[in-house]
Amino acid sequence: MKQLTIASLVSLAFPAMVWAEPLITLDDDVVVTASRIPQERKTVIGDVSVIETADIERAGQSTLLELLQTQPGIEVMHNGGAGKTSALFMRGTNSNHIIVLVDGMRVNSETTGTTAFENIPTAQIERVEILRGPSTSLYGQDAIGGVIQIFTKKGKDGAPRFHASAGYGSYNTRTADAGISGSVGDTSFSLNASSYATDGFSAVRTHNRLYKDDDGYRNLSVSGSLIHQIVPGHSVGIQFFSSEGHNRYDNSSNATDFSNHNMARQFSYSIFSRNQITENWHSTIRIGEGRDDSTDYAETSMWSPVSRSYFDTKQRQLSWQNDITLPVGTLTLLYDRLEQRVSSSTQYDKTSRNNDGYAAIYSLTHGAHSAQLSYRSDHNSQYGTNDTGNIGYGYQINDAWQVTASYGSAFRAPTFNQLYYPGYSTPDLEPEKSDNVEASVRYHNQQTSLSATVYENRVRNLISSDPITWLPINVNRAKIQGLTLAGSQQWDAWTLRGNVDIQSPRSDDQDDNLLPLRANRHGSLNLAYQWNKLRIAGEMVGSSARYAELANTNRMGGYTLFNMVAEYQITPEWKLLGRANNIFDKKYALARDYSGEYYNTAGSNVFFSVSYSPQP
Repeated sequence: MKQLTIASLVSLAFPAMVWAEPLITLDDDVVVTASRIPQERKTVIGDVSVIETADIERAGQSTLLELLQTQPGIEVMHNGGAGKTSALFMRGTNSNHIIVLVDGMRVNSETTGTTAFENIPTAQIERVEILRGPSTSLYGQDAIGGVIQIFTKKGKDGAPRFHASAGYGSYNTRTADAGISGSVGDTSFSLNASSYATDGFSAVRTHNRLYKDDDGYRNLSVSGSLIHQIVPGHSVGIQFFSSEGHNRYDNSSNATDFSNHNMARQFSYSIFSRNQITENWHSTIRIGEGRDDSTDYAETSMWSPVSRSYFDTKQRQLSWQNDITLPVGTLTLLYDRLEQRVSSSTQYDKTSRNNDGYAAIYSLTHGAHSAQLSYRSDHNSQYGTNDTGNIGYGYQINDAWQVTASYGSAFRAPTFNQLYYPGYSTPDLEPEKSDNVEASVRYHNQQTSLSATVYENRVRNLISSDPITWLPINVNRAKIQGLTLAGSQQWDAWTLRGNVDIQSPRSDDQDDNLLPLRANRHGSLNLAYQWNKLRIAGEMVGSSARYAELANTNRMGGYTLFNMVAEYQITPEWKLLGRANNIFDKKYALARDYSGEYYNTAGSNVFFSVSYSPQP
């Protein structure tokens, strides 16, 4: 039977215009990532947190990774400052156990399985939703640890409005962004552009002064959206995101590489149709593509020519989602198609694979009871069929207290590197699989929000390198247990927010060792005071010790960082911001290179900006 492609499915689907969904408008009390439909946060069973526009603006020049680090359940690492290779760990799982979506499109690399967070500027982001816990039955392969969904800036109702900001800080860091958004008649639109540049600092600690160079980074990005309501209940739209980063890096502390640099591109777009078929049936069809392209230019000596290597991955995606309101609850029926392609200067044994996913999700909120059940079957051209599911229940004890419990299974597909890289791959690898149980207690009123979530995630078939052949094999198991505490409190002009994770991310096969680059404890605390037009906040981010590798031989000490931020609203449109990071100049490390040297991290630094944003 001839295999259907996304292109052929779209040609059949779009002329019919029979899929529908009401336009979703997100606010502080509504999330969509936890169930793929809009839900009030107080009824959500999953462990969810949200980064709002105000949080992003107050971050100053902070990267997306630094912003995510302040959220519950998240640890980060990077190889030496802005623009350098980075990784994110959620609830102690691996960095490739997370799905990252930009406006619904996957943007991870299929050669490494990870996402280049360093090339997603915060200036393009309106909102981030974080769903912790297994989510494969909602979003497909790889969501063992959770899902991070990034929403770029969108058009708002009202006359077109222009916004802009510019900033300068330590390490000769320069930022600028501008955009326009609004609506004309039944059409809303937005267009945003941003630039970021920094001289940076030497990525790797070195004792050789000759090679103690600054490893800078620069980025240009643009995003936009155009949505048109044809008639009430029927709309079409397009949205896109593009980012290009240029990064200088060190291979090691003894490097003689004067010209090592990397060019990375992230790109995604989607075209969608949202219509309402009946009063109780809403549906969406969305097609698009996510790309991750990386090109390295390396110099092995002063007299050698610069070598070039590239790894480009493309993920074509189609999603058809039907939301049906039942007498009790909502049933979502979903079909996903994923076509993955790799192009590289290295000749892979295979450069493509396809996946078809079918899912049913039932969401219920009835009186004091909430429930969510999901089942998904993924059929992959490389590794066959994998079925996953999730069941969760929540009970609202009274207006303030809620308890929840859930079970979920998930899997991660082996990457193209692990399956097809010439000479260093294993084509018959099996997917990594996991089973997770968790329970939570939550308290919420107008001034106070508290939560405690306990979980245990058992991962099997973990892919590791054979100690003799260095080929990837399915050998390891991991047991990750943890407790996440989070809360916020409002007292008049004071606001306190914080979270702490106490976890045990350990390997079952390596003498119960800690998984590399993960700590037993980490958390953050933020205290802010609002006085008329002035807002001042202090922030603390900390972590206990970690190990650089699974053998637990190279220990990296714990750290606590203190930051401060002040913002002043000059007029309703103009605002000044000043931020001081690592104010006590703490020396710490998040990662080591292959030669055993530590990567540097930023010392004490400051940043100032001015922004203009007209009021509606």
